[in-house]
Formats: sequence, structure tokens, C-alpha cells
Amino acid sequence: MTEGTLSETLRGSVGALLRRVYARFTAEALDADPASRDYVVLDTLADQDAGSQHDLAERLGINRTIMVRLIDRLQDSGYVTRTRNPANRRSYVLSITPEGRAARDAMRQAVAEHDARITAALTPAERRRLDELLSLLLPESEPLRTTAYLVAQAHYRLRRMGDALLADVGLRTRHFGSLAAIEELGPCPQQALAERMHVSEPTAAQIVDELVRLGLVARGQDPHDRRRYALELTPLGRERLVVVRDAAARLREDVRALLGTEATEELRALLGKLLTS
Repeated sequence: MTEGTLSETLRGSVGALLRRVYARFTAEALDADPASRDYVVLDTLADQDAGSQHDLAERLGINRTIMVRLIDRLQDSGYVTRTRNPANRRSYVLSITPEGRAARDAMRQAVAEHDARITAALTPAERRRLDELLSLLLPESEPLRTTAYLVAQAHYRLRRMGDALLADVGLRTRHFGSLAAIEELGPCPQQALAERMHVSEPTAAQIVDELVRLGLVARGQDPHDRRRYALELTPLGRERLVVVRDAAARLREDVRALLGTEATEELRALLGKLLTS
């Protein structure tokens, strides 16, 4: 992988490509039918509890009002529980129940058929190889799992690895690309950031809000359009880029250690093929 600016390097990383493929798979599943939506939510909660409905909606890119109705229905079915969040008494932790896990497993065949459709750009051999490479990123073997499942689990794992590298400075993996993009584009409107990051404007707004609260990004006035903001890094934000650059390099090395250099490039190529289809 050719090294360029930090923003270019991050956009071409396995972690960033996984995030984009995961977002595409999730969006297509959520648009498909209610059963697919149920599966996506239950499968996400099976990996990790959600700290709030807002967090889960943001993670999956679901409108918050729709998420409330969806969780209400899953709770009424006995698949999900809401428990008061001890860290924030105004929100509820969402957890999957044993019945919810059983329901998720029962949905797997229909999801497998959907999986074949969304990976149609790959040959059968490429799909098998993608599954093999994704499995290598996971701590335990994942037999008989769909590609969408493996993409999600690999995405979650790399995100947790990145979060751990940034824990000392209060940043998260989702801040990697945004800080680097604002450094490259700034001062820039939020819309430009969303386009560069391949995320919706509401998602970009949430990330920017977090970075503003952390004192890393400032919203100034766009000199080209006084009706909108222009985003710029603060001096502290530029300092934190040093930490982000180091964490991103360490995460890339961790991925190479798990896969090997040639397999890492092979995985990047297969993920890229899914994104350009």
C-alpha cells in the first residue's frame, strides 16, 4: 500500500474499507424487509450491548424514531431487554436475550440468501477467499458464517483494537478519518467532510459534535458561504493528530501481523471490489 497523506492512508486501510463495506451491507439489509432489520439489530447486540438506543441507531445508521419502534417490537417479542444505564440514568442499555439469540439463529438462512446477492460482484472463489481472510482477523474460528456476519465481526474487532490504542486521549476509532480529513480539507463545510468520509451528513454532524466537545475541532464561518460553518482543527486537534497517526500505524501493523503483507493487500482488493460494484 503506497503511503500518502494521513487521510489517504486511512481511507485505503483495511479498517476503513471494512467500515464502508459494513455500512453498505447494513444499509441494504435494513432496506430489505423487517426480518432483515431484526437480524441486523439482534446480531449487533449479540456482539456487544448498546449503551443507549441513540448509540445503536448511530452505529447502524437507523433513524432514531424508527429505532425506538423497532426496539419496542423486539422487546415485546422477548428478544431484547432495556436496563437503566448506571453511567447515564436518562438512557437504557440494550441487551439481547437468550430468546433473541435463538431468533437470530433461525433467521440465518434468509440472511445467507441475502448475503449471496450483496456479494454478487465476487466469484465463488473470491467469496470463499474473502471469508477466509476475514476469519483470520477474528480471535476464534468462525465456521459456517455468512460474509456479512464476518464483515461485521471483523469491523467490530478492528474498531475495538483502535479504540484501545486511543483510550488514553479519549478518542475513538471513528475519529481517525475525520480528524485527518479536516486537516487535509479544512477549513471545510460539514458536507465536504461527509462526502470524504462516505457517511451521511447526520453521522458526520455527530462525529463533529464529539470533536468540538473534545476541543479538537472548531466551527468557524465558511468564507465562501456565510450561511454555513467551516470546520478547522484547533491547536489541540493538531497535537492529537500525532497520536492518531501513531495509532493508525500500529493498527495497520497489527492487521499485517494477523494476515501477513500479501494477504492484507488481497483483502484490501476484495473489499475494494465490493465497494466499486
